[in-house]
Amino acid sequence: MACQSCATGKDGQPKGCKNNGTCGTDSCNKLTVFDWLANMSVPNGEKPFDWVEVRFKNGRKHYYHNSENLTLSIGDIVATQAQSGHDIGMVTLTGELVRVQIKRKKIDTKNDILKIYRKASQKDIDIWSEARDKEEPMKVKARQFAIDLKLSMKISDIEFQGDSSKATFYYTAEERVDFRELIKIYAREFRIRIEMKQVGFRQEASRLGGIGSCGRELCCSTWLTDFRSVSTSAARYQQLSLNPQKLAGQCGKLKCCLNYELDSYLDALKAFPKPDTKLYTEKGTAVCQKTDIFKGHMWYAYEGEWMNWHLITTDQAREIIAINKKREKVASLEEYAVELLVDTKTEFENVVGQDSLTRFDSPKGNKKRKNNRSRNKKPVHNKSEVKTNDSKKAKPNKRVSTNKKNQVGNNNQPNSKNQPNKNQANSAKPKPKPRPKRKPNKKRPENNNNQTNENK
Repeated sequence: MACQSCATGKDGQPKGCKNNGTCGTDSCNKLTVFDWLANMSVPNGEKPFDWVEVRFKNGRKHYYHNSENLTLSIGDIVATQAQSGHDIGMVTLTGELVRVQIKRKKIDTKNDILKIYRKASQKDIDIWSEARDKEEPMKVKARQFAIDLKLSMKISDIEFQGDSSKATFYYTAEERVDFRELIKIYAREFRIRIEMKQVGFRQEASRLGGIGSCGRELCCSTWLTDFRSVSTSAARYQQLSLNPQKLAGQCGKLKCCLNYELDSYLDALKAFPKPDTKLYTEKGTAVCQKTDIFKGHMWYAYEGEWMNWHLITTDQAREIIAINKKREKVASLEEYAVELLVDTKTEFENVVGQDSLTRFDSPKGNKKRKNNRSRNKKPVHNKSEVKTNDSKKAKPNKRVSTNKKNQVGNNNQPNSKNQPNKNQANSAKPKPKPRPKRKPNKKRPENNNNQTNENK
């Protein structure tokens, strides 16, 4: 019963509010209240509260007196009293909970009395739905007329009255706008009674909806109803960077979520000394540069040495301030900073170890080839040859000449010594060769099969 007609159309999308399946968090069920007093019976001798809460488009709510004693329940569509004519809305609350809402919103039930005429008939609902269908194309034309007149305003939404006798144009503007000529054009073009109503940028964002920087739907379009003022001091207390692009929401104003944790930050800052207070030491006066609310740390720097910051705790800062109140000075901040530096530990440890993050990127085939090459190289070079080469480099030139003579005189000996080395090398080389021979072996059975088939 959330929409006026929740049946699906030809394309499978829901009718009614044209929300296309997002009725759970947008205009249909937005600002709905759970009636937790519905199961409670009224005490004997008392009448049930005869006031009803009725919701209209874009979360607009009013409270009406059920003077006709109609049996109304949540979800009923009713015809209510308006300034001229009647309006169509949906009942959202009945009973004692309406009394609580009226007290909270401070509504005068003696003077501001609006009545409920009747339950809406099918004719009333048809006129209402036809008027709702006109709103979107009318909004496009209305924006074009405002652009043609070069007015610094934006038509955000249009709301028809239930009897289609009046249309309310909601607009946003940073300054006052003279829209008298615009109203004349609207009246001549649309042939309807027009009312202009200015709304804030936050109200506009709540009407349009969207996704915030947190990845969730906007708070103002889902559950937030009271828009409190947000100042830059809230960002300063939370030590956020004063970047307007990060602090501003889709409405262009400061994010409402800056006020959510502000109270907890203010309670935590009570344990901190004021950042304006200076610390007097024998080395010089120190000024606070930065604070860490979560760890309880403060950074101070001497006047004239602004690049060298000294880290101390809040307890240490209070201790120094207490000493300064006695008109005494501390030797230096380094004494307190050294004690804190000794206790510091590594905040991050590599759980993986010394393994690199790219250890799995190298192909496996290259590793096998490298291992095979290393295996082939090991038997080729003997230890004696390595020693002789090293000795040749280390020994003087005379010994080198004698070695040359020996090599020339004994030609058969080096050949005899080198031959087995060559044989060893040759014997070592064919060992890894059986692996590539496996590839033609896979093809052999195919050739054999073909030969057998040909023979057959």
